[in-house]
Amino acid sequence: MSDAPRRRTTFLGLLPLPERNAVADALRTETIGGLVLLAAAVVALIWANTPWSGVYEQIRDVRFGVPALGLDLSVGHWTADGLLAVFFLVAGVELKRELVVGELRTPATAALPVIAAICGMAVPAALYAATVTVGGGTLDGWAVPMATDIAFALAVLAVLSTHLPAALRAFLLTLAVVDDLGAILIIAIFFTSDLNVWALGGAVAGLGVFYALQRYRVRGWWWYVPLGIVIWALMYNGGVHATVAGVAMGLILRTTRDKGEEASPAERTSHLLRPVSAGVAVPLFALFAAGVSVSGAALDAVFTEPEPLGVVLGLVVGKTVGIFAGTYLAARFTRARLNPDLEWADVFSLAVLAGIGFTVALLIGELAFTDPADAEHIKAAVLVGSLTASGLAALLVRRRNAIYRRLYEEETRDDDADGIPDIYQQTGSGHGSAETDS
Repeated sequence: MSDAPRRRTTFLGLLPLPERNAVADALRTETIGGLVLLAAAVVALIWANTPWSGVYEQIRDVRFGVPALGLDLSVGHWTADGLLAVFFLVAGVELKRELVVGELRTPATAALPVIAAICGMAVPAALYAATVTVGGGTLDGWAVPMATDIAFALAVLAVLSTHLPAALRAFLLTLAVVDDLGAILIIAIFFTSDLNVWALGGAVAGLGVFYALQRYRVRGWWWYVPLGIVIWALMYNGGVHATVAGVAMGLILRTTRDKGEEASPAERTSHLLRPVSAGVAVPLFALFAAGVSVSGAALDAVFTEPEPLGVVLGLVVGKTVGIFAGTYLAARFTRARLNPDLEWADVFSLAVLAGIGFTVALLIGELAFTDPADAEHIKAAVLVGSLTASGLAALLVRRRNAIYRRLYEEETRDDDADGIPDIYQQTGSGHGSAETDS
């Protein structure tokens, strides 16, 4: 009796049309937001290195809020604790979508990006730990080089005018989504202080109400916006970083559509908040977090002090090695076959690009280093590491751009103008997620 045919997944093959459309919609907004993010970071750097740097610091440190509710925060803290909660809410929605209908919905499709993302977090942390151990530094910043900034990475691709195939962009997006989950878990577990059990219990109760409203199909922003603000405030006062509230609410939102429903609550929320997150929340955070004094002493510290050096090596080397090695080994272990139109060099390029760790790396750096001088050196290291990864990725991606352009044109050609790319209408086009090996 012959063995039953074995199914092999095609890694970075043509995406199913609904998944391709969802990824395209998400990345379109993130790309525009990434360009705004780049502009905000440049403004912050220039402003912080002019004679008006004192004005920058004064604005960043202005405090306002409701002291009676424990919410008397500086502008910098409002952007980190408040606006980034919107960013993580959108990240939570994207993670939920990936788990329900995307690449993470089945073990077969989830294995590669999840293993790659985990290795892409573990290796930078280990490399940072090794660097500071040899240099006699502190382990406080081990989590700084672990995250990928999808908006910054997409902005780099947009500036380069590249034509990455949808599968490569989707893989990068999935990596970033899993990275965001890892980052929020690290923030929740390792960067909590002075827990207030009552406030934290209130936040959990609020999330329970949020879930019940979703469970019983209650609609109307007037229910969710005030409740979300209360949950966020209670989470902040509970001693857990307030961005955790954002990702928790994003994970609770219903992703599947009911009969007759044009869009699920998660889809509607993402549609409304993604532009706010990408175009307002993240750039404003960057504006008040990336203002680093670029002096000879600061740059010297990046390469001579063990903590900043560990961050740079973690982002540029650790991310690349972790993601590429994790992906390659996972593909061999799961018997996934690489799309014949692509090469492992393309995966390596994405791994280098994932070394851009701007937004979340800056956030974790602020949480890990409370001394202003140390925090400035870590911020400088994040900038140097992200810019180095951007430059290297640009060289690698541009080298293959002619091939990417051809694949992109094949994917998007619609000669009959029916709104569906022709490649999805070709009989035996092989765009499914699995193939049979005899």
